[in-house]
Amino acid sequence: MYYIGLMSGTSMDAVDVALVSFSNQTELHDYQEFPIQPPLRKQIRSLNGYSPLSEVVELDQILGRLFADSINHLLEHNNIPKKDIVAIGSHGQTIFHEPDGSLASSIQIGNPNIICARTGITTVSDFRRMDMAKGGQGAPLASHFHQYQFQQDDQALAVLNIGGMANITYLPASVSKNVITGFDSGPGNTLLDDWIQYHQNKEYDVDSLWANSGTVNDGLLESMLNDPYFSAKPPKSTGRDYFNLAWIQQFLTEHADLRKEDVQATLLTLTIKTIVDALNWFADDCSSIVICGGGAYNQQMLNALSKSMANKIVDTTKRFDLRPDCIEAVSFAWLAKRRMQNLPGNIPEVTGASEDRVLGAVYAPSQREKLD
Repeated sequence: MYYIGLMSGTSMDAVDVALVSFSNQTELHDYQEFPIQPPLRKQIRSLNGYSPLSEVVELDQILGRLFADSINHLLEHNNIPKKDIVAIGSHGQTIFHEPDGSLASSIQIGNPNIICARTGITTVSDFRRMDMAKGGQGAPLASHFHQYQFQQDDQALAVLNIGGMANITYLPASVSKNVITGFDSGPGNTLLDDWIQYHQNKEYDVDSLWANSGTVNDGLLESMLNDPYFSAKPPKSTGRDYFNLAWIQQFLTEHADLRKEDVQATLLTLTIKTIVDALNWFADDCSSIVICGGGAYNQQMLNALSKSMANKIVDTTKRFDLRPDCIEAVSFAWLAKRRMQNLPGNIPEVTGASEDRVLGAVYAPSQREKLD
């Protein structure tokens, strides 16, 4: 039997859909990316805490249909009947994430009712908020799958996901008594993408070519590194509510004469340095770093990380026969499986929740929808 994992990340470039089965090992049967067109992406990116409710509701329905259509296309492509799918795990598109304070919350859109109705498949969604109800950050949640998939008996390793944000899972050797740690180290691709989109109308900086044409400004870099998020201890998580174009611009009042490519070069160094600092801080005893996410395809970033972590093996999840860009989607297929088995989906040591909890709300189709 199969599970489907559905992910639309911080970069909002595509809907990632993974068709997976779990028996003695994780088997990825298919993985496809369905592009989110620029006008829709722009609408989603514009959402914030002050957006009209009508706009949020509209995009919630639009994304629900897009997610469902993506799943139906993948199933048709593989000629797999829907009755063979146990459940869909849909993370949804995060539009608000405020994990701290008395009104801590995290909101994802991509209506799971529509996904269930249009596919006729049981859909699991809203994974974060039960963890938050128990005092957790609601993220990162992929750490539990990282443990299942990548933990070794005799050596510690770290899984580094470089998406819009960068997050790290420290996996001690399973025979040790050390605890698993996971957290967002800060920006991954998001600041680099925001800056080049704003100034060059490009979706991203291919292999950091624009960044390489600039020069790192040490003063700007030092100011950015002084942001309190980077020195805060886990559990911690973040998102585009915090790290965005406005975050960059607040530091440029004293550096108004900088060339745009110099800012991009500085943002690349910031991203690499904050990742390396976090790894040195919390995963120093790891023998290897396993990288996933879109950043795994940025050779410039991989080279810089390898150079900075010269005493460790720096590789991608290809080493474990899983392509780097599929891991987040596969993680939510696995979390859907945990939900359907009524098993916990969080790791309290990672999220900060007071206890482990079953995560996700289940949306079941009618008998007619199943037949259709």
